[in-house]
Amino acid sequence: MLPLLTLATTGQVWLDWSPPPHSAARTRGQETENGMLDALVIAPHPDDAELGMGGTIALMLAKGMKVGVLDLTDGEPTPRGTPEIRARETAAASAALGLSWRENLGLPNRRLRSTLAARAALAGVIRQTRPRWLFSPHWVDAHPDHVAATRLVDAARFWAKLTKCDLPGEPWHPARIYHYPCVHLKVVVNPAFVVDISSTWDLKARSLACYASQFPPAGSSPSAPSVLDRVDAAASWWGAMIGVARGEPFTAREPIGLRGFGDLF
Repeated sequence: MLPLLTLATTGQVWLDWSPPPHSAARTRGQETENGMLDALVIAPHPDDAELGMGGTIALMLAKGMKVGVLDLTDGEPTPRGTPEIRARETAAASAALGLSWRENLGLPNRRLRSTLAARAALAGVIRQTRPRWLFSPHWVDAHPDHVAATRLVDAARFWAKLTKCDLPGEPWHPARIYHYPCVHLKVVVNPAFVVDISSTWDLKARSLACYASQFPPAGSSPSAPSVLDRVDAAASWWGAMIGVARGEPFTAREPIGLRGFGDLF
């Protein structure tokens, strides 16, 4: 692993992220000291977290939550990238979002699989960071790595709670897995909820601009939109669906619980 950077439901529910309630045993200071996270975003490649939920990451951080991103691979080879270029771009994008916790699990790009070794490695990270929530790609996607990543997250979440094993750390079971869409998904799914990212859209756009090797300014043809144009249009459309400027959709295969309706709109 790379060192830390120093730098569901079938209906739609719309939420405004707020810091979760913490028990006396899990205060904000103890989280920082013990490496505990509120949310761990797991991405198949560097840039997937920013594409799928960069605005939500920035929003959670702005609300005082402790968020980490774990990239499963280095994303290489690609036509215009190298491992060194991707590492620099990832560091710059993380700084743009305000992330202080990001690691890379070092699994093989293009050949990502939910193997026993990969499951153990990811379960170990979950046990050490102890997130309340996990985020992974939507389980239907055109990219095999994205589908494999979500299968791996599901399996590692289960393994992370096992006792009498040789995994590092103490058993831990994140309460929920939420799924963000990836850019390869051409199907409009019915989300479980949409997050208002109007206040953090600029940070998401700034983080995506850091990945110059992956997102050329022009599309594949003169009439085709670029990747960033598509992300922009999608955020505007999802925002319009909930009456705001920008939005990011999420799905869930497990029920979502609410303690009240104060954040619904």
